[in-house]
Amino acid sequence: MKYLESKIIKMKSELKETNMNDITAELPEQALNQLFTEARTHHAWQDKPLEDAVLRRLYDLAKWGPTSVNSQPARLVFVKSKEAKERLIPALQGGNVEQVKAAPVTVIVAHDERFYDRLPVLFPAFDAKSMFASDEAMSRETALRNGSLQGAYLMLAARSLGLDVGPMSGFNNAAVDEAFFKGSSWKSNFLCNIGYGDVSKVFPRGPRLSFEQAARID
Repeated sequence: MKYLESKIIKMKSELKETNMNDITAELPEQALNQLFTEARTHHAWQDKPLEDAVLRRLYDLAKWGPTSVNSQPARLVFVKSKEAKERLIPALQGGNVEQVKAAPVTVIVAHDERFYDRLPVLFPAFDAKSMFASDEAMSRETALRNGSLQGAYLMLAARSLGLDVGPMSGFNNAAVDEAFFKGSSWKSNFLCNIGYGDVSKVFPRGPRLSFEQAARID
């Protein structure tokens, strides 16, 4: 019995070491295709609902992306119910109305301009709260930049779970803030439809800039 227990302990230890080493391994080509090279922005959606449990799992994956001083300023509203969509639709422009109606979920990717209130818990290394609370311009810039990063993490997390995404501008931010965040320090940034896209209706893929056109190594 003791021999068996020791073998199990050894196997668990070896498995843990292997998993830790694999964390930084290059992803297989299929995963890279799903996240980047073959992934598409979707504008049409299958009539297939998203369960709340999937949305919670999505958030629990995306939340691990890095942010400045672990600030985590992003605030997300998963617009799913008929009532919530009716509040969002008047703020939309043009063809975005039909996209939101068809998508099972539209996420309002927002940020909290008073994100620093949570820094004593999120970043106890030093008093970062007072640094942001005393500088409104820096606080707003930090909230927008890092909230945008978290919105991108959300989209990659969705693709990693086999979901499709359709990020959108084309809406009135002030109207969204009035409808969903009135009286709070939350501010909308962009919208993102999430669900199972209709691949038969994707637009032709646009070109991308080459490394030489968009980057350099100094």
